[in-house]
Amino acid sequence: MKRYPSIQALRAIESVARNGALWRAASELNVTRSAISHQLRLLEKDLGFKILERSGNRTEITPRARAYAEDVRRALNMIATSTERVSQHGLSGRLTVSAPPGFASAWLCLNMGDFLADNPEVVLNVLSSHSLTDTSNPEADTFITFGQESRPHVVSEPLLSVEFTPLCSPAYLSRFKNFNDLSILSRATLLHMTDFSDWESWMNLSGLPPEDAHRGICYSDMNIVYTAVMAGEGIAIGDTVLWGKELQSGKLMRPFSGSLHADTGYFLCTPEANIENPIVVEFHKWLKTRLEVRQFRDR
Repeated sequence: MKRYPSIQALRAIESVARNGALWRAASELNVTRSAISHQLRLLEKDLGFKILERSGNRTEITPRARAYAEDVRRALNMIATSTERVSQHGLSGRLTVSAPPGFASAWLCLNMGDFLADNPEVVLNVLSSHSLTDTSNPEADTFITFGQESRPHVVSEPLLSVEFTPLCSPAYLSRFKNFNDLSILSRATLLHMTDFSDWESWMNLSGLPPEDAHRGICYSDMNIVYTAVMAGEGIAIGDTVLWGKELQSGKLMRPFSGSLHADTGYFLCTPEANIENPIVVEFHKWLKTRLEVRQFRDR
């Protein structure tokens, strides 16, 4: 008969690997640090290799133990999913969603109240990553990304197509005559997110020298770019999905037809262990339905 490690020991190594410290794991599991250490020593005997090693004044989990902890995390998630599936109660528990800051601020935070109204026993966590394709955070149950990168044990599916195009306020547009003349851009204030890359790509697409993009103001966050555009401070390459409401209401204008990233968009990326998680499944269903309704209304 196979001998299995204790569930307490498995929860201990998974928590230590995810939290990066024994005291954080102890706090999360509501036990003492010595209890965590005891469980890890017992697990070392079962596994036959070291779990922790000293590095200067710090105690760190070994690479071999970290890889094992990843397997344990997937197994524990499967157990939790199965338990929820056979439960007779409604959806309850915690859902952690990771999304780019722009999507989180311009869409999720304005709509998630409806999801919670339908699922009042769910506790929601929303995380943001400045890497638009990041799916590495072990705390997240599912990810919304812009674009996708292949990653083991993560299932991806298209969520929403999108265009990036120059956008500005009517007040800013009124400063220029015949603004649809591309040469006018030489006198416009260009607003950038982090670097010049989006404007460079758009200039190149429109037959203009990419170096014409090397001016204006660079901001570190898309929310700041949005605020500046709405205030009439310049023109930016904006997301027609996240800024769609402002376009429809006339608060923003689209002076040119050319657009970037028409061949990509937003994706749902979910660790394999969470694919059948009832809360994740319900969230995906709600998200797709809500976005389809919005796209229909925007036509």
